[in-house]
Amino acid sequence: MTIELTDRTEMAESGELDDLFERLEQMHIPEGYKVEIVEGNVHMAPQRDVHWQTIRRIVRALEDRFGIDAPVTSDVRIDFPGKLNGFAPDVAKFADDAEKDELGRWRYQDVEFIAEVISQGTAANDYGPKKKAYAAAGVPVYVIVDPYLGCCHVFTRPQGDDYMIDVTLKYGEPIDLTGSFADLTLSTQEFPRD
Repeated sequence: MTIELTDRTEMAESGELDDLFERLEQMHIPEGYKVEIVEGNVHMAPQRDVHWQTIRRIVRALEDRFGIDAPVTSDVRIDFPGKLNGFAPDVAKFADDAEKDELGRWRYQDVEFIAEVISQGTAANDYGPKKKAYAAAGVPVYVIVDPYLGCCHVFTRPQGDDYMIDVTLKYGEPIDLTGSFADLTLSTQEFPRD
């Protein structure tokens, strides 16, 4: 679902994501919905069981590799380059020495890995403006998990606003991140389908 705020143009000109998020906090957002701002547009999507089960498996794999105290988040706001991009990635892993900024937020410069599990309503964002913003931010590994098609897209080697390497794997094939920051292989064997 996309929400167009009546004075979105005014907000976009001010360049203040904080103001826009403050307004959203004053609105009634249904429980179980994730809210993001993508290129100045507010997007809300319900979290489905398949979505959460996939996220949980990815987080668990990262915690198994890096420990329970590893800087890993889910659905936490991170501001990315571009015009009004306040994303809440399904999974984000930060550098071990990452520190929050003066506002208590994680910095996009410290992100090492992002995974997004698509939903029908937000898939265009994950494959489009979010992919561009993640590449522009220099996120080394971006994984899109598609429970509808039963496949994963693994993007690496960011350059400009795109990734130079794009590998598509079917569920059941491991995501081999050895040689990257993670030095891990992420199993997709148990990823649920929708």
